Amino acid sequence: MLGVRRRPKVESERMTLRLPQHPDWRAWANLREASTAHLTPWEPVWAHDHLSRRAFTNRVYWAQRAETQGTALPFLLIRRSDQQLLGAITLDNIRRGPVQAGTLGYWIGAPFARQGYMREAIQAVVHHAFAQLDLSRIDAACLPENTASRGVLEKSGFKYEGVAQSYLQINGRWRNHVLYANLRGDRRGRTDAG
Repeated sequence: MLGVRRRPKVESERMTLRLPQHPDWRAWANLREASTAHLTPWEPVWAHDHLSRRAFTNRVYWAQRAETQGTALPFLLIRRSDQQLLGAITLDNIRRGPVQAGTLGYWIGAPFARQGYMREAIQAVVHHAFAQLDLSRIDAACLPENTASRGVLEKSGFKYEGVAQSYLQINGRWRNHVLYANLRGDRRGRTDAG
């Protein structure tokens, strides 16, 4: 059909990464709610209606607009074997011109943590960003004490670059973050996180 635009998706070994759709709301809300204790230490404070259908509908529309405008790729992680929603990964703040960069953010549901899903998703998105979007740099940041997030970034080819003071409000407080980056054609040696 002429004029119908296909939405992007990225395939990894075990997952399909795709934009959120309206029917995903219940699975998304249930997984976020079941993972509250796992997620809230690392995230901004949730709005009072964070898990509502209306908030998710707004998220779906934002994802579609951001992808169409080329400013973000907000993907859900869907396990192909059973169509289970596992978490989400977003390549956001995509900048063009002399920068050719984006910023990575992600979360995984508590039942699926430490099973290699996020590493697989990060590697798939980074490959897509470099090979399909022609980006040159992907940034990521996490709390210094978030050893799981730091570990998955380092295992996915990201290198430590420093600390940003009062970088994001997490769990109601301005927090310092450690900064990582993955560069297309990176020739830097190993960097030691401080």
